[in-house]
Amino acid sequence: MAALWWAVIASGAYHGMNPGMGWPLSVSAALMEGRRSALVTALAMLALGHFLAMSAILFPFSAMITLLDWQREIRVAAGLLVMTVGAYLLINRRHPRFLARVKPTRLALWSFLAAMAHGAGLMLLPIYLGLCQKEELDTGHQAATELMSGNIETALTVAIVHTVFMTLSGGVLAVGVYSWLGLKFLSKTWFNMDALWALSLLIVGLIGVWTAI
Repeated sequence: MAALWWAVIASGAYHGMNPGMGWPLSVSAALMEGRRSALVTALAMLALGHFLAMSAILFPFSAMITLLDWQREIRVAAGLLVMTVGAYLLINRRHPRFLARVKPTRLALWSFLAAMAHGAGLMLLPIYLGLCQKEELDTGHQAATELMSGNIETALTVAIVHTVFMTLSGGVLAVGVYSWLGLKFLSKTWFNMDALWALSLLIVGLIGVWTAI
């Protein structure tokens, strides 16, 4: 259980460090407006969009987990879904064009769409379903409402913890670039995590399937 929660934290920090999740946009906002507070505001909007994307993926599964007799099948299907998205992103390296059409003032919307397009929420599915597994089903099935309530609470907690660490890691990079390193450093040291991102989805999905079986 502790390992699963550490996975939620690690994936959040990992998402935050990925430039594709938007932290360079917060640097851009601060430079354009000429004030540090704009960076914080931009990070908050990115966090909001990322949180909504995580919730949009996790909450439906918090209801599906009530189908106790199909728990293993749900976890296997979720793992296979994550692996499929990872394989697709590994083959198709192009960034979604529709992201470029979102206005810079709509950072929360951009963050939501970017997280969905990159499969960020899907990466949490195997972890979340592992947290929600019920080991003692033969002691008189719990009421569906109680089970759903507990799993929705877990889904909300996972989304919050993940988003907090995503924002912290991205924020550290953004503040460092804005305050000390500058855009010149960023342009020379830009790192592309697309391949690593896709491979991590494949690995997480595989682990999810293996633990379910």
